[in-house]
This record gives sequence, C-alpha cells and structure tokens, in this order.
Amino acid sequence: MKRLKPSFAFFVLTYFAFQVTAYTQELGGAQKNEAPNILVFIADDVSWNDFGCYGNTFVDTPNIDALAANGMRFDNAILTASSCSPSRISIMTGRYPHNTGAAELHTEPKVDFGSIASSLKANGYYTGQAGKWHMGNLLRKGFDKIYEKRQVNGDGGEDMWIPSIEERDKNKPFFFWFAAYDAHRTWGENNFSNTHKIGQIDVPPTLIDNDSTRTDLAQYYDEIKRFDHHIGKVVESLKAQGVYENTLIIIMADNGRPFPRDKTRMYDSGMKTPFIAHWPKGLVKGTSKGLISSVDLAPTILDACNVAIPESFQGKSFKKLFSDPSKNFRNYAFAEHNWHDHEAHERMARTKDFIYILNSRPQFQNQGPADALNSSSFRSLQRQNKNNGLTRAQYDVFLAPRPSEELYFVKKDSLQLDNVINYKEYNAVQNKLKNELQKWMEETGDGIPEHLTKDWYTRDGGKKIEQNLNVRGEMPGNRTGAEHLNARSGFDD
Repeated sequence: MKRLKPSFAFFVLTYFAFQVTAYTQELGGAQKNEAPNILVFIADDVSWNDFGCYGNTFVDTPNIDALAANGMRFDNAILTASSCSPSRISIMTGRYPHNTGAAELHTEPKVDFGSIASSLKANGYYTGQAGKWHMGNLLRKGFDKIYEKRQVNGDGGEDMWIPSIEERDKNKPFFFWFAAYDAHRTWGENNFSNTHKIGQIDVPPTLIDNDSTRTDLAQYYDEIKRFDHHIGKVVESLKAQGVYENTLIIIMADNGRPFPRDKTRMYDSGMKTPFIAHWPKGLVKGTSKGLISSVDLAPTILDACNVAIPESFQGKSFKKLFSDPSKNFRNYAFAEHNWHDHEAHERMARTKDFIYILNSRPQFQNQGPADALNSSSFRSLQRQNKNNGLTRAQYDVFLAPRPSEELYFVKKDSLQLDNVINYKEYNAVQNKLKNELQKWMEETGDGIPEHLTKDWYTRDGGKKIEQNLNVRGEMPGNRTGAEHLNARSGFDD
C-alpha cells in the first residue's frame, strides 16, 4: 500500500477534523437553540384595555399591536392582586399573595420559594432583569444580572433593556424580566409627552369628563407609548441577533391604571391584565377566550422550556392554549385585595361571565391608592361631589358603607356598574361562586385577621397619617401558615 505524501495526509486529516468540528458545532448550536428564550415585559399600572390591540382606538401602541396580531391575545387574563409588589411576587413564584408571605404592598417573601428565574437558571439559562424590581431580596438569587436603579434604567425603566440583551452570555438560552415604571404616577420626563391629544379621549363613565381629567388620561397614554416604543427596540435587537423566532415574548401588567376605581380594585379595570404571547416557533396566531390567572404564568413558562415545575407553584401550565386557543382552561380565577396604603380585605372569584366579591371591610370607602388620590382626576371627582353632582358610577369611590358582597354579570356589564347580588335570577350563581371562593380560601390557608394594617394615608386626598406609617398589622395567611401550603384549584380538570 502506498503511503500518502505528508503534505497530502496533513490536508486530509485537517479537512476531516474541520468537518467533524463543524458538524459538532452545528449539532451543539441546534441543541442550544432548541431551548426557547423567554422575555417578559411587565408594565406598571396599565389596565387590560389600554392597548390598541384590545380595541382602544386612542392609545398609540403599534409595536405591541403587531406582536398581538402575529401572536396570541388573551382576553381573560386575571391577576391575583391589583397591587404592585404582591402581584409581581405572585407572578414570579406562581403563588397567591397570601401564600407568599407578602400579601401587602412593600412586603417580601421570607421563604425561599422556587421562581421562574431560579428554576431556569438552575437549568442552564442566563437570567436577567432590568427596570423596576419591588420583589424583595430572596428572589434576587434567581438572576445573573439585575439593573434596578432608576437613575440607570431611566424615568420609564427601559433604558437598560437593550444593553441587558447585548451583555448576556450568548452561549445560553435566556430569560429576561423587563419591568417598566410606565405608566406609574407621577408622570415624569418623557420624549413622548403630548403624543395623545385630549380632544380625542374617551373618558370612562367613572370619571369626570373635563379638560383636567382628559389631560391626566393623555399623560397616562403618553407613558404607555414609551413602553411600546422600547418593546419595539427590543424586538429589533432580537431580530438582529437571530433569536427572535425562538423567543417567547409575554406582555402584561402588574395591576390596573392608577386612577380612581381602577388600581387596587377587584373590577376588571384593576384586576384584568392585557396579556399577549408571541413565539413564532411555539404558538399559533389567534385569540384565547380561556380564563387564565397570572399565577399560571410561572408553570407555563417552565413547561414551554421543558423544565420541571416546582411543587410550590400553585398555578398550572396553559401551554396547551398555544396550539389551540379555542380550548378552555380554568373554571375559576381567584384574587385578593389586601393593604395598599389603606386597610382592606377583599376576595374575588371570577368566571368568564361573572365576578363575585367578598368584602370583609365594608365600613370603609374603596377609593383607590394614595397616588390616584393625588391626581387631578380624583380632585375633579371631589369638587363635583361637594355639589352632589356625581353619577352613581362616579360616586362609587366615596360610598361607605359598601356592600359586603357584590356580583356582576360581565357579559352585560363590562365596567361592573350594576351589582346584581340581590337579583333572584342570579341566586344560584352567587351561591356557587361564594362556595368556590370559600373553598379556595380554606384550601390555601387564607384567613381574615382581626387586626389588619391600618391606613397610612387619608382616604380623601392621600395625605400621610404619621402615627400609622410603617406600622403593620397581621398579614393575611400568617396565622394559618399559608406560606407552606401549595393548594391548587379552579381548573377545568
């Protein structure tokens, strides 16, 4: 047998080694790209129908609308709390607020639950956060990199979104939690100010239709425009890096708009969130009418990533809706209103058609949080109330005592203005929802403490009550050890 000449042998061996290396890299790249990337955009204080894709003809949200048109819009996504930190912690941990030990605003978990971030990080994901944090210390360990300082993230909280993506470990799939300050009060410096003109605004019947309210709403929409703009920039970056097709993008909010009768309230304007999912490789285009809860997002993301779901998650994956949005998912969604500037204890059970609310503090007005009470919209309501000039819908924020039970037929009453709790034709619905709510409360260890946290601010204008500041009462769920319960309920099993 003839020997190959050294130069030719070297060429053959080098070529063979190159081909093997190329094949290995190609295979490894395919394996790396197989795991989907996850990106959650979460707005601060934006109601479900304040994006164009949900029928709002006034707000300018072209980037969000495009993702909705080419992805999946969810029309019945319900939060577990219309309050910033309880809602965000609930989303991240897949647990109800009273089961996290952080049911009230500005509190944090003391138990190291599994989270979306920690589960993905443990399974080879790069995890990053930029923007508003407000979730306490224990959840930080799930992230490789956190940008939370407002001076770094900018007034709207979005300035570090693009740098976060560019600085990531590109050898790993990624999970990013991009949390805006938009559209939280007060309205700050914004390049999109005056984008929306007050003459074209549709003022909800719960507010006074005057220039002061219209200006307030226009500035709110300007902040949503900024949120939308930065989402568009991130999408451009994902496309430029070749990772757009295999990135599951979620767009949602933590609670409703910061106006009277919206934020902190159990109605859809407070508790229902816009929810858009976009993933070219992983879901079909469409609209889902199925009822989902924000507590279900954590298990859904892990399911999409083929990562084991922790036992601590109380939600359930709705990944099946990605391939068939016509399917049902939940029979019931549950939510809670605990202290957020003011003493409160409300619970809600919701179906696609009805909302049932149990109020354990009916003696108080339910006017909304302190930031809403410092708004020009609230002051307009106050002025007109002095002249007894409010409609029933507008007067709702001043009503005291309130009904201890409320029932609304959502299909006929989208704003929840007509409480049908005493209508005989709805007695069976009322009893069913009341029973389901009580069952959920028992299973999840939810109680009604006698000594709740008192008001830190006045209810007629949001002024500080110095003797109450930083004084906490009993946290809902504390006496029953709710932090250690993992009960699940409300699904179409």
